[in-house]
Amino acid sequence: MTHPAYRTLRPVTPLASVLLADNPSPMTLEGTNTWVLRAPGVEECVVVDPGDDEIGHLERVAAQGPVALVLLTHRHHDHAGGAARFAELTGAPVRALDPSLVLGSEALGVGDVVALAGVELRVVGTPGHTSDSVSFLLDGPGAEQAVLTGDTILGRGTTVIDHPDGRLGPYLDSLRRLADLAPGTAVLPGHGPELPDAPAVATAYLAHREQRLDQVRGALVTLGVDATARQVVELVYADVDESLWPAAEWSVEAQLAHLRP
Repeated sequence: MTHPAYRTLRPVTPLASVLLADNPSPMTLEGTNTWVLRAPGVEECVVVDPGDDEIGHLERVAAQGPVALVLLTHRHHDHAGGAARFAELTGAPVRALDPSLVLGSEALGVGDVVALAGVELRVVGTPGHTSDSVSFLLDGPGAEQAVLTGDTILGRGTTVIDHPDGRLGPYLDSLRRLADLAPGTAVLPGHGPELPDAPAVATAYLAHREQRLDQVRGALVTLGVDATARQVVELVYADVDESLWPAAEWSVEAQLAHLRP
């Protein structure tokens, strides 16, 4: 079974399977990936990002077994909007970096280790897409390492910086942090297919961001230092489908804030 596969739990690694929400859009790609984590032979599971408040998807995830814990990579509704209803369905507590999203437990802290369902997840601070974005480094007995990246790294394309909550400087630092992971660490993203090597993808993301920053610097030379984000988008993103320009504006706002004193 290959990506995308809707309504069916698709095994990806010995510890991680994914249930793809049927909410495709330019921002969510084929939809939101809800990750179900457990060691082989273990009945209970940990669910990462139950998705939006869509009862059909939430019930399909809840049916995958007793849910010991729900983890959220960040606050956006397509990842966290259904968390409260999912907690009602399963009785599982919800943990996130943002205390306002926590239910029946305590907020996550960077560096925390969550050990349940035969797996261990270390919380890696990866702000930038949003201020509360985290990734989860996944380990288990006899399994290769993987990292659940939410929207920090996607399975296809690049993510937007949700300015002003998201900021480019922290995002670049987050990419450097992921680039320092062990080679061969798989990427289990919030959208799109899984990828085989987190350091390679993070390094490519960094190169892309530096290229975009250079393009924005050049646009400001052409347009003037007071150019708006929309003007910069129309010049720098002329080769990108116009349906994606609103999202590009968010990232350009973040780039301009990063470049301007």
